[in-house]
Amino acid sequence: MRRLLNTLFVLTEEAYLSLKNENVVVQIGDKKLAAVPLRSIEQILCFSYKGASPALMGKCAEFDVNLSFYSPNGRYYCSIFGEKNRNVLLRREQFRIADNEAQSLPIAKSFILGKVFNCRWVLERTKRDHALRVNVERIAQQSALLHSALAEMGGCSNIDELRGLEGNAAKNYFLAFDDLVLRSKDDFYFEARSRRPPLDRLNALLSFVYTLLTHDCTAALQGVGLDPYVGFMHTDRPGRVSLALDLMEELRPVLADRFALSLINTGVIKPVDFEEQENGAVFLNEKGRKVVLSAWQKRKTEELTHPFLKEKMPWGLVPYIQALLLVRTLRGDLDAYPPLMWK
Repeated sequence: MRRLLNTLFVLTEEAYLSLKNENVVVQIGDKKLAAVPLRSIEQILCFSYKGASPALMGKCAEFDVNLSFYSPNGRYYCSIFGEKNRNVLLRREQFRIADNEAQSLPIAKSFILGKVFNCRWVLERTKRDHALRVNVERIAQQSALLHSALAEMGGCSNIDELRGLEGNAAKNYFLAFDDLVLRSKDDFYFEARSRRPPLDRLNALLSFVYTLLTHDCTAALQGVGLDPYVGFMHTDRPGRVSLALDLMEELRPVLADRFALSLINTGVIKPVDFEEQENGAVFLNEKGRKVVLSAWQKRKTEELTHPFLKEKMPWGLVPYIQALLLVRTLRGDLDAYPPLMWK
């Protein structure tokens, strides 16, 4: 159980939530873990398969405490909203900002600044930790280009210009990506990012992990009351979770890319976990997907100290924390959205 940003996170999958004297009681069987006054929190995110009592759900609705249910693995189920339903006002504000480029640009900038900053530090970490095994000169050169891109983005005046700068930064980052592969380079080489379909094993792995991260970001946004389909940088398109794609930009390098590389560099994922189709497309096979899914859930239990909140938390909570910070930004509680900037 964690309490962050006036939000109660219930992470123990056997926990059951009940009501006692206007407190939410968290318990496992007959053992009481905690009692938190409902008046002291704004929402509850519950990752337990046992759920909550009808009395608690009714009291949450009465006190305007949003109660969202997820599977232990983070799949979003549903939410209980109060009669006043502040999410209506939140979503209207989201839509207004999304329709106004002058207002959406600062938020989009924050997403991309976080992404480029994190891309640079993925390179810097490799240069520092594996100097004798990598092309330090090439990594340093691409890192310097990313550093310059950060300065350029500060003066960006419109979304199209920001997209162009982000595209160039991503290209420079991926030019050094092959150097981050430390073993089995003949099997997991990287020449360029390829999608729809991926054309090599590393691209296939990245695409699958990006899909997992997209699902986590979508679930996080749904749970905090935002519409994952209305973004600030990614344009609206039927069936596309544009805001989830916005949110995951800053998380790609540190959550997805480093995870994919660690699977290769530690030998967890192997060439036999992939299959190549007649058209040259490469995908994870069933065994490979199971290996990645198992490792992904384990990765989400590892802890970091959040650079903005200065609090320790599992990596799996990061999309939810960033979604909550985005909510606070849209409501005007924060002057600007603080992306996750990791070192």
